[in-house]
Amino acid sequence: MPQLGLLARALAFAATLNALPVGAAEATAVIRTLEQRRCEGCDLQDADLVHADLRDSRLQGAKLQRANLSGARLDGANLQQADLSFTSLSGASLRGADLRGARLIGTDLRHADLSGAQLDSGALSRSHWQQTKGISLSAHSYAELHNAGIRATQAGRHPDAEHWFSSAIQRMPDAAISWVARGLSRAEQGHVPMAARDLRYAASLYASMGDTEQAEALNKAATLLLEPAPRPKGGNGAGSQLVGAAITAFQMLAPLAAKTMLPIPF
Repeated sequence: MPQLGLLARALAFAATLNALPVGAAEATAVIRTLEQRRCEGCDLQDADLVHADLRDSRLQGAKLQRANLSGARLDGANLQQADLSFTSLSGASLRGADLRGARLIGTDLRHADLSGAQLDSGALSRSHWQQTKGISLSAHSYAELHNAGIRATQAGRHPDAEHWFSSAIQRMPDAAISWVARGLSRAEQGHVPMAARDLRYAASLYASMGDTEQAEALNKAATLLLEPAPRPKGGNGAGSQLVGAAITAFQMLAPLAAKTMLPIPF
């Protein structure tokens, strides 16, 4: 009879497991991940793993969408084919992690350390990687660099925008829109001579492509930036002259500027 008692208890325990709410399986997966550092293919969506120590963990194919891994230690972790879409990895350490095949759409990697991490080409194109450590600019495509400049411009971070557009130009020197974009970001910062040079060079690129209309507009805008209007009566008016010239130049370039600030598809 004792055996029957054990069997009855086992069956009762199994019934209890089957009656657990949906979230129980996820909770079990989280506990397993933390204790064993191994949970291949586990469903860890929306899991709270802030500051978790997951060094050398095996999480191949894990479903980590929207999980919070901010500040987690994932050095050497195997995250191949893992879905990290919209996951927060802000400030996380991923040194030497294997992220080949990982899905990184909307992933927050700001201030994360990816030194030595293995990544597919273009894997970061749809993630927030601009403040990520350990990533060489050579790992990014021209489109990624140009689009990073657009995002910085939209946020009003014009020095950062200039940096990213410069990097895009280094990757693709004949990309006229990046020269225009950098010229506009420099003008926003008051670096007028450099802005004018960028616009004139962009004009030469458009002219070489046979687009004389854009080339003429860019050259006129550059001239406006360098030749402010006559001083108004009273005071030196230097600031207002420069602002007025810049506004006129920007108005002239508005259609091209709008095109320039559209993200480049990958």
